[in-house]
Amino acid sequence: MDSEIIARPLVTITNIIWSFNTELHRPQLLLIKRADEPLKGHWALPETLLRSKESADAACIRLIDDKIGLQVPMNSTEQLATFTDPKRVTGTRALALAYMTYLPSTPKLHPGYGATDAQWFVLDKDQGNYVITHDQQEIILSPAGHLVFDHIQIITTAINRIKNKLDYQPQILRILGNTFTLRQAREVFAAFLGTTIDKIDNSNFKKTHNHLFKEVGVATLNHSGRPPKLYQLN
Repeated sequence: MDSEIIARPLVTITNIIWSFNTELHRPQLLLIKRADEPLKGHWALPETLLRSKESADAACIRLIDDKIGLQVPMNSTEQLATFTDPKRVTGTRALALAYMTYLPSTPKLHPGYGATDAQWFVLDKDQGNYVITHDQQEIILSPAGHLVFDHIQIITTAINRIKNKLDYQPQILRILGNTFTLRQAREVFAAFLGTTIDKIDNSNFKKTHNHLFKEVGVATLNHSGRPPKLYQLN
């Protein structure tokens, strides 16, 4: 039996940063292109090493500022899971504390320290697999996909967490901002359920999920027609 004790593993904070693409009407997540080895030039989730005098929560908030220059409140994030597979990275043993962050807006991206590029990848589903795409780049979220380390597993875990909580704690809707329409909520649900918005009936959706939302007003339109109602998460 291998009884060697790992006294000082590296602790990495990895962040799945979600937002909403208002042109494609779909959720999206942030990937950065690594500037350094190992796996220089490959797409990855934003991550940072935990510092000696900060909590993991504080490191997660710092990471967002470091990578995209955005300061967000602590309640914008939630811890997802801890990833500890001995073979998850090469070289020094490293544990990953994974977080999810919900951004209600998409600031202009400027790759920060350790990155040569930063882009939003839109979530979709194709032939039974979730995929994320940017321009002509497509990454399949399966063992056959190409991301560094165990980042596909981390994203898949995040998607499953969100999917499993849609009917009782859909925090992912925070990417829509403080208020949203039921159509926007259905667009987010459809992406994670792997279906289309047309297959989520608006009346049934309102009936089965009205315990999650409260009506707060109507949207302002730039054209004629009946404005949709606005809702907030309870």
